[in-house]
Amino acid sequence: MKDNQARVMVARFWHESNGFNPQATTKADFQICEGSRLVEAATTSGSTLGGMIVQLQRQGAKVIPSLSVTAPPSGLVDHDFFEWVKSRLVSDALTHKPDAIALELHGAMGTTRLADAEGDLLKSLRDAVGHAVPVGIGLDLHAHITDAMVAATDICIACKENPHSDVVECGEKVVKCLLAMLAGQLRPVNTLAKIPMILPGAAETASGPLSEIHKYARQITRDDNAIWDISVFNVFRYTDDSDIGQAAVVLTNDYEESGLIAESIVERFWRERARFEDKLISIEDALALVAAQESRQPYVLADMGDRVLAGAPGDSTAILAAALKRRDALRGALPVTDPASVQKAYQCGINRPITLNIGGGTTPGFEPLAVTGKIVHLSDGNIVLDGPFQGGEPSSMGPTAVIEIEDRLSVILTTKPAFSHDPAVFTSQGVDIAAQDFLVVKSGYHFKLNFGERATPLLVRSPGIGYYTKGSLKYANARFWPEHDIREPTVRVRMYRNGRALPAKLNVHLRA
Repeated sequence: MKDNQARVMVARFWHESNGFNPQATTKADFQICEGSRLVEAATTSGSTLGGMIVQLQRQGAKVIPSLSVTAPPSGLVDHDFFEWVKSRLVSDALTHKPDAIALELHGAMGTTRLADAEGDLLKSLRDAVGHAVPVGIGLDLHAHITDAMVAATDICIACKENPHSDVVECGEKVVKCLLAMLAGQLRPVNTLAKIPMILPGAAETASGPLSEIHKYARQITRDDNAIWDISVFNVFRYTDDSDIGQAAVVLTNDYEESGLIAESIVERFWRERARFEDKLISIEDALALVAAQESRQPYVLADMGDRVLAGAPGDSTAILAAALKRRDALRGALPVTDPASVQKAYQCGINRPITLNIGGGTTPGFEPLAVTGKIVHLSDGNIVLDGPFQGGEPSSMGPTAVIEIEDRLSVILTTKPAFSHDPAVFTSQGVDIAAQDFLVVKSGYHFKLNFGERATPLLVRSPGIGYYTKGSLKYANARFWPEHDIREPTVRVRMYRNGRALPAKLNVHLRA
């Protein structure tokens, strides 16, 4: 390091890829930022990358910005575009020759050819820079963490909360560990434990069995100075890979006896598996509850089956159709992904009546819904998210049109799936949130964080590929409980130091 100033390359390639969404995610769907603009944007955003950059600046390190590439969760990433980004990141690393590399990844990216995109990316980066350059990654706790990812990195840390209120802290911790490595204070050993199961429900960390498991992991971290971090991964349920499962990664300082610790965490998932269930309300009951409300505060209905934040297309009209059938004149606003209808609205013009068949263009089994309304708003769909989750981040819905139906229902038609967990999706299009009886978001958890006390949340059981129910999705490669009859799963434990797999200490067979 020149003059003892650490030179750290930072980058982000963030996407959560739903393997059951038939529409590939292409370059046009991503927000791409580089150089000084990356640093300026990230330092004011509620993101893991922002946490990394601010912490580096705070510690007097030199920030070397590479590339930020982000898109809302959606279908598998176009492989050629993935290869372009990977080549650019590798090229930047070879050109700048940084002392360390800090990356924000989601951890559940797949391409049209690869199930484990991040594992491939990280291996290519490691092969390029060698093992003398520390590589740290900050991940979403819904990552599909793999051996390839852990083997290619020195620091592998996830956020700990769902909704993700601690992503900035995740980035800060990755940087602290990287700088400790450069100072000779940390010799990392990563232990990965994984069990072939998913969480069918109860995925929030503030309560229930998941809260208890995270509390247990935090207590272990506090009690043992050799442990620098324990990250618990609730695997993304829409990844069709052969090795998906609940996992934990224990990061220790020069300590190779953490197999039992990692195993004890994932074993708790199996022990508590009967408690992982959601309590969802039907669309009809949700709207009836809205109609019966006594306060003026609107409800926010989470369209669980069509969650864009789980990679669904956002093209469901199920809640809209149910609202139109009611005779109580409920006021509401909801987004629908439909580029063809947006184009027709633009051709028709503002303040003009229009009849459209909206939605149902991508999700298998969905059909369009015929509606008639008035075009009340047109925009380019470029917004900045309010946060706190991803606050300050730019987001693009593509050309957007708002259709008002029966003078009470505002349908936000977007060209791209919208990050509707954030109020900016509505307010940017002229929707007065406080004036609504209900809003529909394509999110299951993060909307609670971003809407806060502005609205009352309801989780709604709805159709689509954004919510797991046993037997509802056709997995070709993945094998896990409860989708498959696994009665005595094996907890697989692997340990890595400096890219080298250490002898396996433990493989545990659990009984039903």
